[in-house]
Amino acid sequence: MDTLIFEIGLAIALITIVGLVSNKLRFSVIPFYILIGMAVGPHAPHFGVIDLRFIESGVFIDFMGRIGVLFLLFYLGLEFSVTRLLKSGKSIVVGGLCYIGINFVSGLLLGWLMGFPLKETMVICGIMTSSSTAIVAKVLVDLKRTANPETEIIMGMIMFDDLFIAVHISILSGLVLSGDSSFWSVLLTSLSALIFILLFLFIGRRFIPFIDKGLNIKSAELFLLVIISALFLTAGFSETFHVAEAIGALMVGMVLAESSHVKRIEHYILPFRDLFGAIFFFSFGLTIDPTSLFGAVWVALLGVLLTIIGNMLSGYIAGRVAGISGRASMNIGFTLVSRGEFSIIMANIGKMGGLLPVVQSFAVLYVLILAVLGPLLTKESERIYGLFGKPRQRPKPKPKQQHKEM
Repeated sequence: MDTLIFEIGLAIALITIVGLVSNKLRFSVIPFYILIGMAVGPHAPHFGVIDLRFIESGVFIDFMGRIGVLFLLFYLGLEFSVTRLLKSGKSIVVGGLCYIGINFVSGLLLGWLMGFPLKETMVICGIMTSSSTAIVAKVLVDLKRTANPETEIIMGMIMFDDLFIAVHISILSGLVLSGDSSFWSVLLTSLSALIFILLFLFIGRRFIPFIDKGLNIKSAELFLLVIISALFLTAGFSETFHVAEAIGALMVGMVLAESSHVKRIEHYILPFRDLFGAIFFFSFGLTIDPTSLFGAVWVALLGVLLTIIGNMLSGYIAGRVAGISGRASMNIGFTLVSRGEFSIIMANIGKMGGLLPVVQSFAVLYVLILAVLGPLLTKESERIYGLFGKPRQRPKPKPKQQHKEM
């Protein structure tokens, strides 16, 4: 029996089972993927041919997880239109800036309270600032709120946040992974990464007419090969300029989002995103020893509290600027609470950079709690508003008595 193939099949079977469970419960699947990965791994039992430790396949599963990150970020880029963001209203820009500023400051506050070094604090700032686009989009569809007046603001703020996180990840790569120690070296590395991103997007958009002609390929096989070649080559080349491979994938998606072939690309890429994306979350769980999480419980709980308060405040500001109701403003804040893919990517950057293990433990607990709590708060936002935000009813004035003229 081929042990490697059997273990890969076993991993996919476990992912499938928890996926079915989460679908039955109508809940976000991301925490289920992470939890099943944590439940098995190096510390798991071994029953004959069924080896839940995934020793032989561990490296391969980790590699498939890296591919999952590329497909997740590439697909996100396809949904992210720079043109749409530039045309966004004042409420989205103000709300996005408030959301980023409040959550980033919350990360700085948490790092200062816990006495973390600069690098660890910057990673935590990124973890706490990045909302989960996947969870937010799924919740809006499941709750049938896509036509609500606040939904456009929510999606605009997510786009704004994703753009910031792309820049932040490039800076983190220069700070944590490049090995530079001086301020000027880190600054130069980060600036070169930012310039590469901006130039790539600027030149890519100018080449859209030529890209559209080049993608006029009838063969589905060749069309898919061209897209995946562009994705992997750009992602790999990006690291030359200290831009994380995930951000390279995001940039390719953002350029192709302006193409007339974007719907066809999404159709072919979606199955790869779902399969490898699920393996990414599972592989992240495999690296976590559940016994190591207890030291980060209070840090995670404090981070969750700061995030909920910060999101309610930023949602209220965005809603007030847009002129929508207090109920809709609360929906904005609660919907953006969920954390997921970007937070885990930044935790992995911290792991690769040899930062304190508490950062990864914090990320696991923080993401798990908010991936569960976010959809619940969003679902019950109207009830919560009714408890705390309902204005007092003013007594109706008594009707004036009319006097008959004599």
